Amino acid sequence: MYGLTVRWSLKDAPKGTLKALRAYVEDESHAKFAGLDGLRFKTWRAVKGEWFEGSYVFVSDEARADFQKSFEKIAKESAGSKIIGSKPILIEACEVVAVVRGPAGFRSSSHFEHERKDD
Repeated sequence: MYGLTVRWSLKDAPKGTLKALRAYVEDESHAKFAGLDGLRFKTWRAVKGEWFEGSYVFVSDEARADFQKSFEKIAKESAGSKIIGSKPILIEACEVVAVVRGPAGFRSSSHFEHERKDD
């Protein structure tokens, strides 16, 4: 499978950045990527105070390369970069060796499961 990782550092990001990123994903980004041609799935991952990342899996190397090329052109001005206050520190194509669906299944939702203390 054809993967792409886009990662930003949160080490120097202002307080509340992860909360703002969650809101952006819930309000805008989730719907935007739900309609992206050639995308199998995307996950948004974060470690508070460390990093925020988009992990993508595409149907073909061509779809991945096209998206990567278009994103690299606007990476500095992307919504994530604006919220975080810096451009991505990593944009890397990769191979996704396998994905398994466990008994609990996937939860495809823009709503986050986190505790209030995480805000």
